[in-house]
Amino acid sequence: NKKAFVELLFWKSPAVVCEMTKGYSSLREGEGTTRSRVPPWTPQEEQELQELYWKYKEVEGGDIIAAILAHLPTPGRTRRQVVKQLVRM
Repeated sequence: NKKAFVELLFWKSPAVVCEMTKGYSSLREGEGTTRSRVPPWTPQEEQELQELYWKYKEVEGGDIIAAILAHLPTPGRTRRQVVKQLVRM
């Protein structure tokens, strides 16, 4: 790669450096990265999230997000993902 010197001017993670030295298709999906891709919300999940929000919205003194996470049928969603999706909706 004749233009690798340009890439060296910016900070790199170890995964990116490995990819640069071994070739750009050498890094398999999910390998060497700390972040995994967040699965997109399906229309059914959005509908369930909306129903749970309206159900637990009026509860006094309770944590709405904790109640939604406890009753959300799809496991693996984080509190941050639920809050972000509610704000987006």
